[in-house]
Amino acid sequence: MREQRMFGLWKSPVSAKSLSVALRLNEPCWDSDGKTVAWVEGRSDRGVIVVRDLHDDAVRDLTSDISVRAFVGYGGGDFTLAHGAAYYVGQADQRIYRQELRGGEPRPITPAFGAASTPAVSPDGRWVAYVHTYEDVDAIAIVDSQGKHWPARFSEGRDFYMQPAWHPSGDRLAWVEWDHPNMPWDGTELKVANVACPEGGLPVCTSAAIVAGGAETAIFQGTFSPDGKSLVYISDETGWGHLYRRGLESGAVTKLTTGAREFGAPAWNQGQRRFSITASGNIVAVSSEMGFDRLTLITPSGEVRDLGKSHEGYDVIGHPATNGSNESVAFVAAGGTQPPRVVTLNLAEAAPKGRVLRRSDSEAVPAAALSQPQAVSWTSFDGEEAHGLYYPPASQHFTGTGAPPLIVVVHGGPTSQVTAGWAPAAQFFATRGYAVLQPNYRGSTGYGRDYMLKLRESWGIYDVQDAKFGAQAMAERGLADASRLVIMGGSAGGFTVLQSLVEIPGFYKAGVCMFGVANQFTLASDTHKFEQRYLDSMLGPLPEAAAVYRERSPIFHADKISDPIAVFQGEIDRVVPREQSDTIVASLRARGVPHEYHVYAGEGHGWRKTETIEEFYSAVERFLKQYVLFG
Repeated sequence: MREQRMFGLWKSPVSAKSLSVALRLNEPCWDSDGKTVAWVEGRSDRGVIVVRDLHDDAVRDLTSDISVRAFVGYGGGDFTLAHGAAYYVGQADQRIYRQELRGGEPRPITPAFGAASTPAVSPDGRWVAYVHTYEDVDAIAIVDSQGKHWPARFSEGRDFYMQPAWHPSGDRLAWVEWDHPNMPWDGTELKVANVACPEGGLPVCTSAAIVAGGAETAIFQGTFSPDGKSLVYISDETGWGHLYRRGLESGAVTKLTTGAREFGAPAWNQGQRRFSITASGNIVAVSSEMGFDRLTLITPSGEVRDLGKSHEGYDVIGHPATNGSNESVAFVAAGGTQPPRVVTLNLAEAAPKGRVLRRSDSEAVPAAALSQPQAVSWTSFDGEEAHGLYYPPASQHFTGTGAPPLIVVVHGGPTSQVTAGWAPAAQFFATRGYAVLQPNYRGSTGYGRDYMLKLRESWGIYDVQDAKFGAQAMAERGLADASRLVIMGGSAGGFTVLQSLVEIPGFYKAGVCMFGVANQFTLASDTHKFEQRYLDSMLGPLPEAAAVYRERSPIFHADKISDPIAVFQGEIDRVVPREQSDTIVASLRARGVPHEYHVYAGEGHGWRKTETIEEFYSAVERFLKQYVLFG
């Protein structure tokens, strides 16, 4: 028999402390010999490369003294392995370091200026191509793998570059590039360059051609086939991100996948990967439907085989990386009730079974005690459909009466998506007796290009209204208490929190805003290069759309916020500077609106430090008790 207790006051097995010490697992990668796999672990505010030899299962930290983290754009593309060495970007100085896997000291191979990302080692091991930025000038750069030469720009002239990849022969290099005002999900181009190696010098580009993409077509990740005959990439030219193969000699293009499912992803970070190719030419790809991922196998003959949605509860799969020597693939896998793991799968086996190499936490909480997300849809204010994920309250020991309070957790981006992977915030609240709705409002990815484009010039409208109508729909279905609704979000999601409290005061009983965008003018003028022109599509170009910017800047309408709100801000946030939160809080304080303000020293656009994460969850729980449960 479960004990009856008020929703929100359940004793939870998911503590703030346990969430604060969980590892962040990213970017699994194989060495060239196929015997070693490595990945990056985020531990508090440090990034560490962890190496595992599959022969003896030994696991060790490779980078004990240097924190690994690349800073081009939002980061990512931290490292790679090749020919018995790791090449990685040092967080402090943004230099690329080389470190032998068998032992030895790291040594820098690039100078300490600008920022580097996504090192890609040539097949012969002599050269390293990478993405570089310095004083807002981006380029594909190249350096020798020993660091004896000063690096050179291999290709320049475009605003942005990502995902460099070598041809197996080493005589060609492919990458994705684009210009302002586009974001990488708006329109990009896939370029292939011919490479020449002058004696005694660095490789140079002798010619280059755009082979796919354009201003209204987004290309994601170009990868050469192991036999060197084709180039595989993802394009959304038909309205969904699908896989294509282009013959390098004939130029003929074959569409490999079909259907209303998404193989691509918004390229917020460098180094992202959604497919990889095995030694035999099999393509292992990840597709998404309604927030749930599937592994798909495409054979060299074009046969498409579904490997299934769930391998041992894995509903979301990230960064697949194939072994160049066999049919194994490594990836980061997670599920609604499954914290992330690094997993390998041998596709040569008759019934492939995942092998766990690393767990992000202790996994001490049983799945039965956690909340399994459910795909939900609802009709919004204008009669169109919106989608999201719903987490019901979950406990092995407690039950409540009536309908639970609902926390609407709005994702950032805004061009992004919540998926059915491990969601620490959702589990933290659901196991305490809250219901959680994560709306993928119109403008989110994962539901086709047309759905994503809905938010163009409509940010602050569809996100606000789809969240509101989603909450109402959950209440009408008996899944939420309409009198105890909370809205919570960070960054772009924080903007939706503020804009909701401005536009529909009294609808939510409280709001929780983390580093929320409050001033669209300063976001456009002061943010980092990657997002400098993002608002051209979200709100309209300046100065023509100045009235829209003012209308959808909560900072100019803060006097309309009357509901209790907790505001959280990183002290050194360069995306949404602290002054935006300071101004909102000054208005709340002057008018006596119930609020809390927490500024975290040393934190930027999101929390990384163990102590910050623990304090954040504890503070939110206290706030909700005061203003939602008992307010």
